Amino acid sequence: MALLMEALPDRVLEWEAVLGRESHLCRGAHLVPGSLAQAEGHLVLLAEQLDKSALTRSLAVLEQAGVTAELERMTRVAQRELLSLRLSHWSPSLKAGLQRVAQGWDLACVPELPVCDRPGLVLMDMDSTAIQIECIDEIARLAGVGEEVAAITRAAMEGALPFSESLRRRVKALAGADAAIIEEVIGMMPLMPGLTELVAGLKQMGWKVAIASGGFTPFACHLQQQLGLDAVFANTLEIRDGRLTGEVLGAIVDAEAKANILVNLAHEHNIPISQTVAVGDGANDLLMLAQAGLGVALHAKPLVQEKAPVCLNRLSLEGVLGLLQAR
Repeated sequence: MALLMEALPDRVLEWEAVLGRESHLCRGAHLVPGSLAQAEGHLVLLAEQLDKSALTRSLAVLEQAGVTAELERMTRVAQRELLSLRLSHWSPSLKAGLQRVAQGWDLACVPELPVCDRPGLVLMDMDSTAIQIECIDEIARLAGVGEEVAAITRAAMEGALPFSESLRRRVKALAGADAAIIEEVIGMMPLMPGLTELVAGLKQMGWKVAIASGGFTPFACHLQQQLGLDAVFANTLEIRDGRLTGEVLGAIVDAEAKANILVNLAHEHNIPISQTVAVGDGANDLLMLAQAGLGVALHAKPLVQEKAPVCLNRLSLEGVLGLLQAR
């Protein structure tokens, strides 16, 4: 029997009491029992509290595009609410249309989503992704060259300056700084909200979780020990006689390196690329986001927002866990 949308409670998580566990197709203002024979896309809506307007506004965009939607799952993950739909068709233009009507919720509109009950991998950027700061900016602030270094960091993250060049310029500005500053920054390094929930959820699912950072090894290794990460990759600062020399040792972990790390880790653990997720915020993360089965931009710079497959702006890293448990 068809059910008018207006008859549903405002809170999405209360719908199951009305709809039961039977799947329903969304047709105009009605929900009709039934399911898609074949889906070519997925839409996930996420918020702290998800109400009916998120679906009705989204359905208007889908209807205009000629897309049929099927309710797939309504649930709570890491204290956040989500609604998952299977789509009869998918196109890149759908994302833009859906984002224009999003008010108070995040969304993912993608051709495919990883499956949480199969082996998978999440690879994250570190600075401003796994943690809330840019470590090099904090080192520079304590070394008295904060404004100079922060300006170069902004240019690199916005794509106005090649990452490797920007890193060398920033590290050069730190020459002569006391290496003890590194431990001082580690002591005040704030985790990104949702990080511990994401890592715990991934471990429960049996997934691998790693960091590929254009930052530095002391901070990445600290996170690995603190959270039990499977692997970390970052840059090495040269230190002599207790002071930074202004040089980076070895090859720099840049955009291309991050994408290669994703592929190599997936191969090492026998994980298909379709079961990989990359999370980042800066221009040097775009290749990694594009390489992954699901690329997620977290509170990202405008250039990254424009190009990333999925953008989380209201939720934080717990939203990534929600996406993985949406199917």
